[in-house]
Amino acid sequence: MISSSQHRQAGVATHFQIQQNVSRTMSSIEISELVGSRHDSVKRTIERLAERGAIQLPPLVVVKNHLRQVIEQFQVCKRDSFVVVAQLSPEFTARLVDRWQELEEQIAKPAFDYAAALSDPRTLLALLTENVTKVVALEADNTELTKENHLLEVKVEQDAPKVAFHDMVAVSHKTYNAAQAAKVIGTGRTRLLQFLRQKGWVTRNNEPYQAKIEAGLLDVKLGTFEHPIDGTIPTCSTLITGKGLTKLQAMWQSRDEDLLK
Repeated sequence: MISSSQHRQAGVATHFQIQQNVSRTMSSIEISELVGSRHDSVKRTIERLAERGAIQLPPLVVVKNHLRQVIEQFQVCKRDSFVVVAQLSPEFTARLVDRWQELEEQIAKPAFDYAAALSDPRTLLALLTENVTKVVALEADNTELTKENHLLEVKVEQDAPKVAFHDMVAVSHKTYNAAQAAKVIGTGRTRLLQFLRQKGWVTRNNEPYQAKIEAGLLDVKLGTFEHPIDGTIPTCSTLITGKGLTKLQAMWQSRDEDLLK
């Protein structure tokens, strides 16, 4: 298939590329452009036809578009492309025939005359310009990739304490009362309980909601104490699980980051 970028290049250099790169397959992207359908719809149609045995499932190729976005596209043979277009939009079959004719005519054209091209200063300039452009683009890609790798390394280093904390606490069967959890997170018991109320984890009386208990974030400890006048009084203490503590720490850190903005 001839990409749109090849059509846009000027001079004999483009003619040379056409001669060398024309394929006897057509991409699912080009089919979608011909019939005016979404590319994902064309891909699903190809997959359904292959499942029914109407066509062979074509190879899937990964390419980058002009925006450097990675796209998966099928490379469909001539016969199967007609079946696909007939399924999608029969009225566009004539357009597909014209496109295949263009491709086959390009293949049938005489081979590129290297000797004549190398003796033409305009051709040499076009080839040189194109190669320089490719080298510059490749160097830009390498620079960007180096920056991305560096950022990933920095992030891994920064996240290491968080990962270690999560691995240690999330799998722990230990529970924490509000004071203990507040100390781990780096705040006070009163502020943590206020935060839990705001986030809908506990009631106004600091008792855990059932949904948070069922989610494994909180637990409850029931007990009693002897009041000198009222006698035995039941008590309910909210406990925070290891899973709940890791989630709370992330929520608290997000809260701090929002305050700094």
